[in-house]
Amino acid sequence: MKFLTRLALTAVAPLLLTQAALAGGVSGAPAPFDKGGVKIALISYISAGDFFQAYQAGAEAQAKALDIDLRVFPGRQDAAAQREQILQAINLGVSAIVIDHGLPESLGDVVQQALDKGIKVVAFDVNLNNPKIPQVEQSDHELADLALKQAVKDNGSSFKAGYVYVAGFAPLDRRNEVWDAFKKQNAGVVEKARFGNVSDTTATSTADQAKAALTANPDISVVFAPYDEFARGVKLAATDLGITGRLKIYSADVSTADIQEITEPDSPWVATVATNPAVVGAVSIRAAALQVAGQEVPHQITVKPTLLTQEGLRAANVRTIEELAKKVPAFNTSDAVTASWIPEKLF
Repeated sequence: MKFLTRLALTAVAPLLLTQAALAGGVSGAPAPFDKGGVKIALISYISAGDFFQAYQAGAEAQAKALDIDLRVFPGRQDAAAQREQILQAINLGVSAIVIDHGLPESLGDVVQQALDKGIKVVAFDVNLNNPKIPQVEQSDHELADLALKQAVKDNGSSFKAGYVYVAGFAPLDRRNEVWDAFKKQNAGVVEKARFGNVSDTTATSTADQAKAALTANPDISVVFAPYDEFARGVKLAATDLGITGRLKIYSADVSTADIQEITEPDSPWVATVATNPAVVGAVSIRAAALQVAGQEVPHQITVKPTLLTQEGLRAANVRTIEELAKKVPAFNTSDAVTASWIPEKLF
């Protein structure tokens, strides 16, 4: 789950990363995909960071395979800009809009305008509370649960913990529900410090907060940081403080950069749980396409996560996302929202 950064309103105009038409549509597909050139907009709340770049790449690959004219709008963590981008997409006459993260309270009315014009809408990791809008998510509850089970496996059910969290973002809020339940079920786990920051410099700003928290609470031995930019920040702090040998970090999400940081010598980042963001991007486009074709799409669309441990990644000699996808096939595919006419082998 990744998300978040800033966008000046001067940058509201869409980045028209338009997929080249395959000229002829998709063989055997229902209308309008039999002709090709269907316009779909991907509107993100943030575009920076490995997760979001991979998500966009997966969306673009699926769109190209379906001969979709995909309009990608850049995200810079600006709610007003995202609203304006949705209005621009409506004016472009798109058939569907995929919304990647965002603040629900700022999106409801403009999303309703799209629906009123017959435009299909899909939401990824932003809860728009509308029965007409399929919600794509990474099974955030399972993701957090797997990470915390690994923490107990490694450390027992009694430890002093740091927790990185920022409220108001759907994936983090869902992961927080699991953390709250976990603490109730494990009375020996004591949350000594809670901190976190979401900005255009999430890792470095989180590192500053982590330094203060870890210095004030030297008995913290485990940090649950359920977003990889959070984990990167905590790792930076632990390295600067010289305490990597007594701290273990458990996170969510993964990228090539994350794999390198997890597997490097003496890294305190010992496990993460993740879906392949490129697969999630492809699933989001498939959900939009199926709706445009008039086919049924479930309201809740879940992409299952995979536990990735430092030990396992080292043993398999995994160094990149590409190698991870080859060596862990479940990481590279999802059977969520598909049909016989939709090409799936994209990566």
